[in-house]
Amino acid sequence: MHGGVEITKRVWRAAQLRRLPLWIVGALPWLAIPSGPGLLAWAGWCALDWVKLRRRVTFEWTAWLDGAVPEMEDSAALLEAADSPIARLQQQRLFDRLDAVISPAQLRQIVARHVSSGYPIILVSAVLAGMVWYATTRPSDGSAHVAPSPVGSATAATLAQLTIKLAPPDYTGVRPSESGPGDLQVPEQTVVSWCLKDGTAGNNKIELGNGQVLEPGKECARWTATESVVWRWRGNRHTLRVVPDQPPEITITAPTQMIQDLRENATGAAMAIQIRDDYAIRRATLHMTLARGSGENVKFTDREMPLPASSDRKRRDWSKQWSLAELEMEPGDELYFFVRATDNAGRPQTVQSPTYTVRRPAPEQEAEEESAAMPSLVKPASLRSQRQIIIDTEQLIADMRGTKIAAIDARDRSERIANDQAQLRRRYGQFLGEESSLFADNASSGMAGAQKADGHDDHEDHEGHDHAPGEHPHEEGHGHDHGSPNTRKSAIRNETQHILETYGHAHDEAENATMYDEGTKKVLRRALVAMWDAEKSLRAIVPKTALPPEHRALEAIKELQQAERIYLHKTAFTPPPIKEEKRMTGEMAGAASYRREQAGEGSPLPEELRALVAALSGEAALPSLWMRTANDWVRTRLQDDEQRLSAQRAIQDVADGCIACRPVLRAWLRTGAGEGQVLLQASSKVETPFARHWREAGAP
Repeated sequence: MHGGVEITKRVWRAAQLRRLPLWIVGALPWLAIPSGPGLLAWAGWCALDWVKLRRRVTFEWTAWLDGAVPEMEDSAALLEAADSPIARLQQQRLFDRLDAVISPAQLRQIVARHVSSGYPIILVSAVLAGMVWYATTRPSDGSAHVAPSPVGSATAATLAQLTIKLAPPDYTGVRPSESGPGDLQVPEQTVVSWCLKDGTAGNNKIELGNGQVLEPGKECARWTATESVVWRWRGNRHTLRVVPDQPPEITITAPTQMIQDLRENATGAAMAIQIRDDYAIRRATLHMTLARGSGENVKFTDREMPLPASSDRKRRDWSKQWSLAELEMEPGDELYFFVRATDNAGRPQTVQSPTYTVRRPAPEQEAEEESAAMPSLVKPASLRSQRQIIIDTEQLIADMRGTKIAAIDARDRSERIANDQAQLRRRYGQFLGEESSLFADNASSGMAGAQKADGHDDHEDHEGHDHAPGEHPHEEGHGHDHGSPNTRKSAIRNETQHILETYGHAHDEAENATMYDEGTKKVLRRALVAMWDAEKSLRAIVPKTALPPEHRALEAIKELQQAERIYLHKTAFTPPPIKEEKRMTGEMAGAASYRREQAGEGSPLPEELRALVAALSGEAALPSLWMRTANDWVRTRLQDDEQRLSAQRAIQDVADGCIACRPVLRAWLRTGAGEGQVLLQASSKVETPFARHWREAGAP
C-alpha cells in the first residue's frame, strides 16, 4: 500500500510540473497592467484548473501507465488496492519492477501525452489583459459623445408615464408593488391597475388579449387577473402571466408501504408526514380508524388529531413514534389513517392523502381456533406478479447497498419476497400437475409402480386359475390348454394399452394431468425451474443472485402470454325487447339501429366560427364582431397558457391588418375546434365479391 501511495505522488508531481508554467506565465500580463481584479480572476481559474487536474490524475493515472508501459501487464490498478492473495502477489511483483521500468524522465513523458501545456490559454490571458488595459487607459474624447436620439427620448418619456400597480390577494402574503410597462407574472386574483400621470395625451387604451379594452384617465384602469393575457399600449405588446394557486401537497414518508404488517415483537409504529403549499397551510389533520374483530363482529373507532403548525407557513413536518398502547392496538387489529390539508386561498382547497394501513398480526393459535369455530367467506388470494417480485428484489438490493438496514429487516423482506415467489410458483405449477412435476424421479417411479402393479395382477390371475384335482398346474399335457387363455389375455391387454397410449390421456403421470402440448410444457418447466432458483436465493438472503432467474421466469411467462390462442366471440348480448304494439305495423319510428356512429361529431361548430375560418383563408373582409368570436373561442378551447397567448397575439396582428398573419390565426382556431384529425367512419354497406364483380362487369 505504501508503494501505491508513492507512485501516485510521483505521477501527481509530474502533472503539476507540466502545468506550472501555464499558471505562472498566465499571471504575468495581469501583473504588468497592473490589475487586481484580473489577477484575482486568474488565480481563481488556476485553482479550478488545479482541482480538475487533481481529479483527472486520481482516476486516470493507472490507465496512463497501462497504455505506456507494457511491463505493467495491464495491472496498474493493483498498485492502489489488492483484495485477494493472487492480487497481492501480482502487486508485489509490480512494486519490484516499478523503479527499474519507470524512470522519472519516462514518467514525465507519459504525463506530457495526457496533460497539455496550455499555451493557447496564455495567449487568451494576454489578449484579455490588453483589452482591459486599453479600456481603462483610453483618453476620453468629448467630441465623440453621441447625443441621445429624440425619438428614443420621447419614447422613454412616454413609457415612463404609465405605471402598473399590482395588489395581490391578502392570503398570498405578497406585498403590493409598482412597475413600468413590461412582462409581468402575478398570483391569481391579483388586482392590476394601469395608471397615467397628468398631462398625458394620445391613445391611452389598454388592449387585453381576451378582447377587453381599458382606458385609464384621471383614475386608474383596474382588472382582476384570472387568466394569462397579452396586453398592449401604444403599439408595445407585453405579457401578463397568472400563476394559479396550487393545492397542498401531502407526502407520507413513514410507513413506506401502503399496507404495513408489524412484526410479532413490535412495540410501536412510526408515522412521518410532510405537507407543502405555495402560500400557507390553514389546517391539517390526521384521521385514524381502528378496526377490531372479525367477521360480522367488527367495530370501528374513529379518531381525529390536528397536526401542529411550524414556523414556516408554507410547510408542516410532523413525525411521531407511536406505541401500540397509545394507538390502542391489540393483536389482530388494523389501523387505517390518512391526512387532510386545507390551504388559505379565497376558495380553500382541501386535499386528502391515500389511506395507509397498519396491521398487527394475531397469534396463530387464536387464528386457528377462530377459523375452526366460525365459518367465514374466504377471499381469493392475491398473487404478486413476477414483475412486481423483480421490482421488490431490486429495491431490496438497492437498500442493502445504499443504506444500512438491520440484518433482521433484510431477512424479513427477503423471506417475504421468497414467499411471494413460492405462491406464484405453485400457481403456475398447477398447470403441470403441481410442483412435484419439476422432478423426473416422480415420473419414473410412477411408471415403475404401474408396471409392478400390472405384474402383480398377472400373478393373481395365475394363482386364481381353476385346476382339476390331481393335475399339476405346470406340467405339460395336463389335460387342458393352460397357455392359450393367458396368451389371449396378454394380447388383449397389450392391444388395449396400445390404443390408450395412442389415443388416450394418461392420468397416472403428473405432467399428463393437463391437456397442454409439449412446447407449452417445456416453457412452463423453464419458468418453474427459474422461480425455484430465485426462491432458493431469496431464502438464503442473497437477493442479488435471485435477479437472473427472476428475469428468466418473466421471459418464460411473457412467452406463454404471447403464444397463439383461440378467441371465441361473446354470445351474451341480449338485444332490447321490441314493444308489442309496434310489431307487424311497418312503422320505423324508434326502431333505429343501436350501433353508435364511430367518431361522430359531438357538437356542431358555431356558424360564426365557420364563417371566420372561411374568411381567414383569403384576403376577403372579415365578418363583423369577428374579434369577439375569436377571443371567446380561444379563451374557452385553448387551455394551455402558451397556446392561448400565441393565439391572442395572432388576433391582435390580424386586427392590425397583417394579411400574412391570417393563416396563423386560422391554424389556432382549427386547433381549438379539433379539426384536422382523421375521423374513421365505418361503412354500413357490405359488398360481397359477387356484387363487386357484377358491378365491375357493367351489368345493367
